[in-house]
Amino acid sequence: DGAAAPMETGPQTGTPPCSPSSQQPAVKDDFQFILCERCRQESPDLKLLTCLHTLCLNCLSENKPIGQCPICRMAIPQASGIPDMDNMLFTNLQTRLNIYKKLSNSSGLSCSRCRSETAAVWCSECEEFLCTKCFEDHQWFFKKRSHEARRVEELRAESAHQFLEDTRKSYNLFCSSPGHADQGHISTIYCRKCEKPLCCLCVLLDSQHAPFCDIRSETQRRQEELGIMSQELKQKRSSFEATYVALQDEAVRLEQVQQEMRELIRQRVEQLVRLIRQEEEELLGLVEAQQEQGRQEVVRELQRVEGVLRRMEAGERLVEKMGLYATEQEVMDMQPFIKDSLEQLQQLRPPVTGDQAQPGDLAECRARLQAL
Repeated sequence: DGAAAPMETGPQTGTPPCSPSSQQPAVKDDFQFILCERCRQESPDLKLLTCLHTLCLNCLSENKPIGQCPICRMAIPQASGIPDMDNMLFTNLQTRLNIYKKLSNSSGLSCSRCRSETAAVWCSECEEFLCTKCFEDHQWFFKKRSHEARRVEELRAESAHQFLEDTRKSYNLFCSSPGHADQGHISTIYCRKCEKPLCCLCVLLDSQHAPFCDIRSETQRRQEELGIMSQELKQKRSSFEATYVALQDEAVRLEQVQQEMRELIRQRVEQLVRLIRQEEEELLGLVEAQQEQGRQEVVRELQRVEGVLRRMEAGERLVEKMGLYATEQEVMDMQPFIKDSLEQLQQLRPPVTGDQAQPGDLAECRARLQAL
């Protein structure tokens, strides 16, 4: 058993536990990204939207308007407003982080099996805390499998980042053939023809599968593909940021032009007092009509570019966290969905700011003021 070697001498229970107080603030601050991006709470039902934002089921159920991301306002394809894709990466990170918090907050964890003895070992495969006796039974029962078991005291000494990185190395990608996952068949081979992970039995018995590659090579290739796409989006993001700033300036300029003209109209009309009140109202209405359309167009374009920037930010963050913490199962399940979303972002082009609506022609207003 591969897990038996480091445990030959049995767990050492005499090592004093680390103080968790210094680690907890870092855990709280560093892993805010695994929370729902709207309510900022943990949830077992996190959904990954096409725009690559992550929301919990409760927030999506209460979302108004339905079918639109509340963060970037991108449309949700599903009629119900509930995406089909689960964010398994963030959900699993929540579970593993809660295990780490349990380790850090308690000096007397009980065995998950006998419930009476103090836990000395944690098995990442079974996700159980075991005392010395139950660990020996565990090793005997799983003697033909490589379950990774580590001492509780060693885990307490690790940072949250190290704990999450270590626990993702557990090899738990099961065969995609019907029934094989229930039987515990582990996938070690990837069929490029049917694009599925397979166990050795499927490869030997079914000649239709070919060509093959190692499953770890395929997950590495997918991670690298996402990384390349993320780098390309970072380069494109600068042009969207420049457009966003230009649109902000355009919105401010339109507002200033409108305000200056309204003030000019009021100053001139006040000189004529009551005799020209009706003319004042007509001029104000004319300015509003000429400026409002252009301002609204700029505001809409500004919101759209802001939404694209938020999608890009969400994509960069998700790809980064996939590279740091995703298991092979999560990469295999989520990569195609994320890739499609990133490809959509790559196809977007920032609008040309010079094409935005210009302030309306105020010549008519000026001519009427001169006549007055």
